[in-house]
Amino acid sequence: MISRLLVANRGEIARRIMRTCRRLGIETVAVFSDADAGAEFVRDADYAVALGGNTPAESYLRIEAVVAALERTGADAVHPGYGFLAENADFARAVAAAGATFVGPDPEAIAAMGSKLEAKRLMSEAGVPLLPSAELGRLDGDELAAACAEIGYPLLIKASAGGGGRGMRVVADEAKLADAAEAARRESASAFGDDTVYAERYVSPSRHVEVQIFGDAGGRVIHLHERECSIQRRHQKIIEEAPSASIGPATREALHAAAVAAGKAIGYTNAGTVEFLLPADAGDVGDAPADFYFLEVNTRLQVEHPVTEAVLGLDLVELQLSVAAGGQLPEQSAIGPVAGHAIEARLYAEDPTRDYLPSTGTLRAFAVPGPVRVDSAIDQRGQVSQFYDPMIAKVVAHGPDRLTAARTLATSLRRATIDGIRSNRELLVRVLTHDEFLDGRGDSDFLERNDAAALGRPLVAGEALAVHLGAAALARQAWHRATTALTPAVATGFRNAPTTPQRVSFEHDGQIAEVGYRFTGAELVHLAVDGDELADPVLWSATPHAVDLSVAGLRRHLRVALFADRVVVTGPDGSVDLRPVPRFVEPGDTVEAGSLVAAMPGTVVAVQVSEGDTVDAGDTLVVLEAMKMELAVTAPTAGTVTAVPVSVGDTVTAGQVLAVVEG
Repeated sequence: MISRLLVANRGEIARRIMRTCRRLGIETVAVFSDADAGAEFVRDADYAVALGGNTPAESYLRIEAVVAALERTGADAVHPGYGFLAENADFARAVAAAGATFVGPDPEAIAAMGSKLEAKRLMSEAGVPLLPSAELGRLDGDELAAACAEIGYPLLIKASAGGGGRGMRVVADEAKLADAAEAARRESASAFGDDTVYAERYVSPSRHVEVQIFGDAGGRVIHLHERECSIQRRHQKIIEEAPSASIGPATREALHAAAVAAGKAIGYTNAGTVEFLLPADAGDVGDAPADFYFLEVNTRLQVEHPVTEAVLGLDLVELQLSVAAGGQLPEQSAIGPVAGHAIEARLYAEDPTRDYLPSTGTLRAFAVPGPVRVDSAIDQRGQVSQFYDPMIAKVVAHGPDRLTAARTLATSLRRATIDGIRSNRELLVRVLTHDEFLDGRGDSDFLERNDAAALGRPLVAGEALAVHLGAAALARQAWHRATTALTPAVATGFRNAPTTPQRVSFEHDGQIAEVGYRFTGAELVHLAVDGDELADPVLWSATPHAVDLSVAGLRRHLRVALFADRVVVTGPDGSVDLRPVPRFVEPGDTVEAGSLVAAMPGTVVAVQVSEGDTVDAGDTLVVLEAMKMELAVTAPTAGTVTAVPVSVGDTVTAGQVLAVVEG
């Protein structure tokens, strides 16, 4: 029996593991970085130990520090979650050497499958179909070009030690090969502590279908059905579902059998996932399954495990703990058929309209309504750090069928309160309601065919936007009324010139809108946006936190969050993030013409130019890293570099000058 579990991870997965432990009466230990000292998962744990540092390399990837915390707290088991050390064989060995149980497969299986290259070799021996690939090692120049020419273009460079879309680069031809390989190595080293990469034939469009497997110490390996994860951005899954809607019975049976065979071939124990790639148009041909290819085995719990839990009524963390403690798995026949359909959406702190630029800062209010499961690192508010993955939460809907699950999830996301940072909520809602997705045609190229910037634009437009703008103005007016000392007899909205509307302006999606409103006594008699009067406005009530407003006979209840620099209005149409525009702008600091500034906080990982260099439009000048992703800062026009005030390793803030280019 496990009595005290150390969770060697952070954020939502740490909280999710601890939730099961509380139900089972198992004590928990958290480890945390300096950046996470005030995080929810630290407070959730019974005990916590500081690792120091901020970046993963300084904290969660330090095996010796995590093992020291294990020994200090007397924990008898370690759960690695996913990411960080979850697929690190040396870590599993260190845990065992410290006399504790590692909740996962044995180190040999981790080493074999954690190296995607070794996994491919083993699967080839087992007869599982593979895509052409080659280990790149430290190859460069002609050797790198020759190795990739054998595979053929387009190809995908991948991190051997990790996943999650990090350390991946699609290469269309040899011209971009060297830069892509170096960037993939850099990103892989940062995210996983290992810069080994390999190249693989790139199949696009495609379907990504994975099979959840479990093994126990007695040699039994079973499957828990499949999940489809084809909707991805930059090879990072954003929507996952169970079961797959794109495969037929013969393909389903063949995938399950191949996954179990793979597990048995490596003597697999505990939870794992076997990932397969299928051509987008693959389907059963009579009784024959479609073509499919092995991608990798993830020797850990997957981010998307909640959809499997939803359709099978299981707690996979509980099953992991049971197997780790020596428990026996049930027979395959005891695993029932799936019940209904479940869909998970990953809510990220990023802006799809700006090429998925990560968004850091304080999430000042967060809530997702409706009959959905929310696994999040944050309860109601918290920090989104530049040092880690930008995922805010996983939101899961389970319904009797796929359409119901998709509608439920879209509605909950549309009505969610996400105040303080930019998120991909709008993109998720539009994907979940898109005809292609609902018809089962959502393959890996979905976000290539459908413009992410268009999918990520604000949900609220037209008359609904005007109503939200009006609600923002009226809520601010109510706040001023409540906090300003006026004569009690003076009516709300008092003006010396009562026929002149009060006016306030907001910035929304890069545009400025002016709202005008006027009261007669306590009655709203005029409401206009940019001079266009809204028909028959009726204000039922207005407070700084909520506005009940009718326009043209349609009544809406709108939630309002007022901050010093923004107003967030949420209603049945969606959410609108507005920035009040001051009537009189103070002169501010300016930057030199031609300056390229950091769009977000981050760390400089590469400087590719020097003062005096001549550059062309599109040339990379500086590379930043934030939230485990790299952002290249490129020259907007041809010119000469006149200043480069940053160096590799510098930590920069949003708006800081990185380089100056004069045309």
